[in-house]
Amino acid sequence: MQLSDSMKAVVQTRYGRPGEVLEVREVPRPEPGQGEVLVRVRAASVHPDVWHVVTGRPFFLRLVWAGVLRPKEVIPGTDLAGEVAVVGPGVSRFSVGDAVFGESFEELQWKNGGTFAEYVTVPEGMLAPKPSAVSFEQAATVPSSGIIALMNLRAGRVQPGYRVLVNGAGGGVGTIAVQLSKAWGAHVTGVDRAEKLELVRSLGADRVIDYAREDFTRGSERYDLVFDVASNLSLGAARRVLGESGVYVFVGHDHYGRKGRRVLGSLPRAISLMLRARFDRNLPGPGSPLPGKRECMAALGDLLEAGKLTPVVARTYPLEQVPEAIRDLAQGDSPGRIVITP
Repeated sequence: MQLSDSMKAVVQTRYGRPGEVLEVREVPRPEPGQGEVLVRVRAASVHPDVWHVVTGRPFFLRLVWAGVLRPKEVIPGTDLAGEVAVVGPGVSRFSVGDAVFGESFEELQWKNGGTFAEYVTVPEGMLAPKPSAVSFEQAATVPSSGIIALMNLRAGRVQPGYRVLVNGAGGGVGTIAVQLSKAWGAHVTGVDRAEKLELVRSLGADRVIDYAREDFTRGSERYDLVFDVASNLSLGAARRVLGESGVYVFVGHDHYGRKGRRVLGSLPRAISLMLRARFDRNLPGPGSPLPGKRECMAALGDLLEAGKLTPVVARTYPLEQVPEAIRDLAQGDSPGRIVITP
């Protein structure tokens, strides 16, 4: 089938409120380069990094990655699931028509990745085959959330028999962290708001806690890992429920600007914890080996294929309603992930 030279995409004109800086346009369709494939996007997820780059907050992300006055890359989104439309030079793992999912770039940084569009080019190594039993919408929820969960749980050295607490267990990262911990043989406690707890329990959590009714940091239970997806615990509070060699892992969620920190975001706290980790046994040690994003994508594909990971789709929106989808995300009420369907 002959592909059109143009495509429909969401374009970001500047930083600001989603409804004011995003619009749907016809733009040139990209061509895959060396080691890349062109993917026909069937679904793309909305996650906190999308909000950060659309709003341009915290400000330091503009200086370091995204672009100072306006984004260098104008089409938002990083996660996708779809079908291979064109295979670029040097690609050996995929063929036209293959169903795939992944993330559109390999670096660890805040920038637009082009997935809120009908087509996007992606490095071959950042894609994994989409299992037939998993929908495009489900698969699109996995990449960014799954990579964050995998890297941080590896930093926490989860092993069979570990007692793991996931603070913020009902969101995009938390739902995957619960399932990964169970797949690795841990006993899992999930903490979130009351309306998400039945979902967290259905994903395998051994115990669930409504944070509005119970302060787990004052309880008698002790954990080998406190995985703070919600990023609202102090190290001192976490230490009260950690075992002697237990580890606290902080993600750095900024709660869509509600915590302030407009300039540097969570960076100062993250750097402080990294420095303390050199002499604090309750923090991941410096130089802890972490998987790369390509390794993470391969592992996530295997977990989906084996049925050990059930992606959670909160709602879907068309391209024309991306601003509404981002506002929905920022409310913080949705379980799992919100998905765009071009």
